[in-house]
Amino acid sequence: MSNLELVLNMLAEASTTEISKEKQPEGLEENKSIARKGGNAAKKARLEIEKQTGKPIVTDKNAKSLLDKPNTKIE
Repeated sequence: MSNLELVLNMLAEASTTEISKEKQPEGLEENKSIARKGGNAAKKARLEIEKQTGKPIVTDKNAKSLLDKPNTKIE
């Protein structure tokens, strides 16, 4: 994962937490709805960054593939 992927993941989680604190959902369906709203906040941020940079944020990198290649510089 790139730094921006991690940051957007954190944004989705933090947004979901804050929305959940405010709305205080009860039950699975309400919690799923809140989770979607938090994810949508991060999605909007990702799309705007991609629009501004002209490059995709999501990569095929993951921790396992980075660890399999010794002496690989992580960007």
